Amino acid sequence: MKSRNGQKLFGTDGVRGRVGEPPITPDSVLKLGWAAGRVMGGGNGGKIVIGKDTRVSGYLLESALEAGLSSAGMNISLIGPMPTPGIAYLTRTARARAGIVISASHNPYYDNGIKFFLPDGSKLPSSVETDIERLMDEPMRTVSAAKLGKAERFPGAPGRYIEYCKSTVPSNLSLSGLKLVVDCANGASYHIAPSVFEELGAEVIAVGVEPDGFNINENCGSTEPEFLQRLVAENHADVGIALDGDGDRVVMVDENAKLLDGDRILYIMISTRLENNLMRGGVVGTSMTNLGLELACRQKKIPFERVDVGDRYIHQKLRKNGWVLGGEPSGHILCLDKSSTGDGIIAALDVLEAMVSRSRRLSELAIGMEKFPQANISVPLADSKRLPNEVIMMPIVQEALRKVEQSLGSGGRVVLRPSGTEPVIRVMVEGKDKQEVAGFGQQLANVLTSIKIGS
Repeated sequence: MKSRNGQKLFGTDGVRGRVGEPPITPDSVLKLGWAAGRVMGGGNGGKIVIGKDTRVSGYLLESALEAGLSSAGMNISLIGPMPTPGIAYLTRTARARAGIVISASHNPYYDNGIKFFLPDGSKLPSSVETDIERLMDEPMRTVSAAKLGKAERFPGAPGRYIEYCKSTVPSNLSLSGLKLVVDCANGASYHIAPSVFEELGAEVIAVGVEPDGFNINENCGSTEPEFLQRLVAENHADVGIALDGDGDRVVMVDENAKLLDGDRILYIMISTRLENNLMRGGVVGTSMTNLGLELACRQKKIPFERVDVGDRYIHQKLRKNGWVLGGEPSGHILCLDKSSTGDGIIAALDVLEAMVSRSRRLSELAIGMEKFPQANISVPLADSKRLPNEVIMMPIVQEALRKVEQSLGSGGRVVLRPSGTEPVIRVMVEGKDKQEVAGFGQQLANVLTSIKIGS
């Protein structure tokens, strides 16, 4: 697995792949645990916390990581199933040397991955990833028996994280009178999210809370919001909330069963902070952020910047600029005034707080941002040996791209990019006319599909 920056292991969000295939094999993960322990511990030991989502392979990878870390002299604190942002929080409060999450986020159960957090709960910079990868090429040397790390359970982890989520809204906030449908994607939030909203007074209809190791993200969660939309309509709910398998993404559904993606959620946060004179700096989106959000920010005289896809890049730009709000259409929302990383539960609470404080329905809060039609297509690579960027830069692809961009003019955008989590190329075309955008998207997808192995 190669990432866009040429690294062997790390992609846009940790190390990821199909279980049983490199690098997600027991021996590779054992070595990764050892290498990470050496780098993060600095040779001086310390504690690393490990959490996971609900995939059946989590047991296997957790054991491999535990052995690798112990062999590097690191102590291990095992949290069990916990949302990714919960691991970031507990890493910080436990004063750990690092946090590790075993998860493939929104991917199917047969995939898995390893994500890392620094002691402050932020994701690893590329320099640390490079240091870990360098050690992967060296012989694995176990510390002496007297220095081996020990493993223990992390006490009271779910309750601590639940209380933290609640602390991000005013202590007098009550969600009483709101009926919520909460879809936990049969993932890491299944035992966390319903309790957060219920303890704040909401009536909660919880779904996707029966994980069996195989049903994570299956026909539910933020990547399959139709399920939530149907339940909101059937139950006459006020709001629907869908998280992904590891709880760092969220999409919402209003009382009319209309979907609100990450762009609309971010717009509500911006508007509410402006209304309350709490807006700090500007907003960071990605190349996939809808042009409508950028124009809405411009209208409100809010600075807006784009970065590459991936919440780590959003985080880096926010920190550099001293801003706090950023996000992706997929539902990765960063509120650095409330959490060190993207957190689906905390983002949803932010919107619910806006509904209560502004006495408006969710549909009313979303008024004011007009989205441009987008076509989003994922095209599998025909040749697994060819790098996605190599395919994108082929003359036949570049010529097709030039023609589409010329036709769209200043009223649209085209983005061709490699996925950071799957062996596919993402095609995004955005413009004013829905049918035209769809046609251009299919044109580009057809060109990519026509490229034969070895051509």
